Amino acid sequence: MKKIIRVIINISFIFYLLALVTMLFLGMRSNLWTNLSLIEYIKSSTNIIPFKTISTYVIAIFDGSMNIDIPIRNLLGNLIMFFPMGIYLPYYIKKINKLSRFIGAMTVLLFLIEITQLVSRRGSFDIDDFILNMVGSLIGFVIWNTRIVQKLIKH
Repeated sequence: MKKIIRVIINISFIFYLLALVTMLFLGMRSNLWTNLSLIEYIKSSTNIIPFKTISTYVIAIFDGSMNIDIPIRNLLGNLIMFFPMGIYLPYYIKKINKLSRFIGAMTVLLFLIEITQLVSRRGSFDIDDFILNMVGSLIGFVIWNTRIVQKLIKH
């Protein structure tokens, strides 16, 4: 049973990574800023004010100023996208089983992703994406550390 679970986790991890790379870097995104220099693009595509985007989406949900799909997809999508990382990271890297180490590793990983998206012009650097991705991964980490999951993995 343990071997079957390991195989399922390994296969699902490969599919997860492929989906993540596709969503973050290869997805259909129209690049309206191709005529800008990299510095201009970075200035126009960076949000370092925490909760600016999140609050805009939350307000839009309640006041109807935006198609409801947009805020829901962005808020839940960013939470769900890194939820599996909260399980896979401590599964594959045993030293990341402590909360402080997990947060440190996720912080580095998420900042690298945000910076890569920005420099490659495949997205923006949004601190709110970072916050939502981190919360999603922490939810996965908490679930990973439940007795039920740990019993399932060890037996």
